[in-house]
Amino acid sequence: MKFWQSLSFTETEQLCDLARIAEEVGFHGVLASDHLFYPQRLESRYPYTPDGKPGFTPETPWPEPFAAIAAMAAVTRTLRFCTMVYVLPLRHPLEVAKATGTLAVLSGGRFVLGAGAGWMKEEFTALGEDFHTRGRRMDEMIEVLRKLWRGGMVEHRGRRYAFDRLQISPAPPGEIPIWIGGASDPALRRAAVLCDGWLGSGNDPAEVPAILKRLQQLRRDAGREAEPFEAVVPLTLPPDPDTLRALEDRGVTATVGYPLSYALGKPTSSLDEKRRVLEAYGNDVIAKLG
Repeated sequence: MKFWQSLSFTETEQLCDLARIAEEVGFHGVLASDHLFYPQRLESRYPYTPDGKPGFTPETPWPEPFAAIAAMAAVTRTLRFCTMVYVLPLRHPLEVAKATGTLAVLSGGRFVLGAGAGWMKEEFTALGEDFHTRGRRMDEMIEVLRKLWRGGMVEHRGRRYAFDRLQISPAPPGEIPIWIGGASDPALRRAAVLCDGWLGSGNDPAEVPAILKRLQQLRRDAGREAEPFEAVVPLTLPPDPDTLRALEDRGVTATVGYPLSYALGKPTSSLDEKRRVLEAYGNDVIAKLG
C-alpha cells in the first residue's frame, strides 16, 4: 500500500515546505488539484456532495498545478506528484504535452498526469470549449499525448485534433502515467481501457469492492488485465489498518490523506499545525502499513 497526501485547498506559500515534510514522514507522493477560477455565479452542480455544492469558496487557493509541482519537485528527491485532477479537455493537447513533458524532465520522471473530464461548465464557457463533447475530446487527447511524449516527429489526424508533422522537445524521460478520476461509468471505462490507473474522489470502504470489480472486468474485456494498474482510493472514513489491508487484498494500491484543511477543521492553519497532522499520519498509518 502506498500513501499519498492531498494538498488541495492548501496555502500556496506552504506547498514546498509541506512537500519536504511529506517526503520526510514517508509519503509516496502528493496530489495537486486544478481549477482555473471560481465564477461569481456558479450554476454547475458539484458531483461529489449530496447538495451539489462544492466544499470550497472563491477564496480557496487553486495554484496552477504544473507550476506548483515543479516548485515542489525542486526541493524533494523521491516524492512523486500527481494532479487530482487536471481538467484535461479544457486545454489543447499540444500545450498539455509541452508542459507535462517539461515537468517530467525537471522532476526526474516523478510526475503522473491525473486527469478528469471536469464538471464546472463555466470554465469551458469562458475558454470557448464545448462542455458537452469533453469526454470524446478527452479520449482523443490521451492518444495525442502519448504520441507526443514519445519524442521525434509525429502527426495526428483525428476527429477533433489534427496537425502536420511536428516535434515537442524535451521529451519526457519515459512514458508519463495517466490516471483517470471520476465515478461515472465512462470515467471507469476510460481508466481501464486507455490509461494506467484510477483515482477515487472519496469513497466509503463498503463501495470500493464493486468499483474495483468493475475496473477489473473492463480491463479483462480490453485484454489489459495483466498490465500494471494503480487504484488510488481516498476514503471518507479515517484510515483503519484492518480496512486498508482488506482493500489492498481487493486491488487498492494506494490511499490518500485528507486535505489538511479537512483534517484540521479550518481553512487556514500554520505550517506547524500541518506538520503535526502529517507526522501523526506517518507514525499511525504509514509506519504500520507502508
